[in-house]
Amino acid sequence: MLEEVERWLTRRSWSVADRPLERILAAKRGTTVSVVLPALDEEATVGAIVSVIRRELMTPAVPLVDELVVIDSGSTDRTAEVAAAAGARVVARDDILPRIPAVPGKGEVLWRSLMVTGGDVVCFVDADLRDFSAEFVTGIVGPLLTDPDVDLVKAMYDRPLGDAPGQGGRVTELVARPLLNLHWPRLAGFVQPLGGEYAARRSLLERLPFPVGYGVELGLLVDALHTVGLDALAQVDVGVRKHRHQDGQALGRMAAAIYRTAQLRLSRGHLVRPWLTQFERGEDGFTPHTYAVDTEERPPMAEIAEYAERRRVA
Repeated sequence: MLEEVERWLTRRSWSVADRPLERILAAKRGTTVSVVLPALDEEATVGAIVSVIRRELMTPAVPLVDELVVIDSGSTDRTAEVAAAAGARVVARDDILPRIPAVPGKGEVLWRSLMVTGGDVVCFVDADLRDFSAEFVTGIVGPLLTDPDVDLVKAMYDRPLGDAPGQGGRVTELVARPLLNLHWPRLAGFVQPLGGEYAARRSLLERLPFPVGYGVELGLLVDALHTVGLDALAQVDVGVRKHRHQDGQALGRMAAAIYRTAQLRLSRGHLVRPWLTQFERGEDGFTPHTYAVDTEERPPMAEIAEYAERRRVA
């Protein structure tokens, strides 16, 4: 590990216990905080997450979160209804920036969320978490409120796979971590580079391009490094993350999108073939299925005319 990264680990890696809630609230002052949950068919978990945030972080006694928005990216279940009943503002992905046709993908939803939120700090939380704790929010928002030199904070945590501790995050270990260590070794200290729980200043997010699919976390991390430098990035240990795990083939598609995101940043002029073929066994043997790999990226939100006008009016 680079000496720079070893020093960074001692200066920019914290535990959620390092910043008590009272200290975070005292530091908040006039800074506004938006929490965004990207959601697709998450009726089983989204309501509980919203309820915890509303009950523990959006009260007169604890006014940490100023707005809580669920972006529904085309759910076919009761995700929107459950989230609204729990107290979130629910916005349909396709209703945001209708001038630009939406494409499927998590990054697309996160990018569009900047258009319908107003917080100085934007906190992203995946909507499939189980046993959700408010510390997922306080842990990653806290450094942004107490340290003006920090611009982006990732959550780190244990990721059990079923009953096996520490076995989650398979794409992280097999794809993302090797890529980062080999090509961006200054990011080698991040425990969960692909984790979906992170917070950042709007002033940074609006300057970054957003890969539309699964590559969004790696893309934002790499681009943030080049934009604000390693010392402006941090991570906080929030304990254990329990969520719905994807099957092996879904992980393969995720890995391909992440590799593609990395490859674009390594050499914008040399493009690999953006397709992935996988195999499933059927009655007549193995059948190939070919999928397009996410290749599209959205430009920095600051370049979108509607966003610039909205921020000017606000």
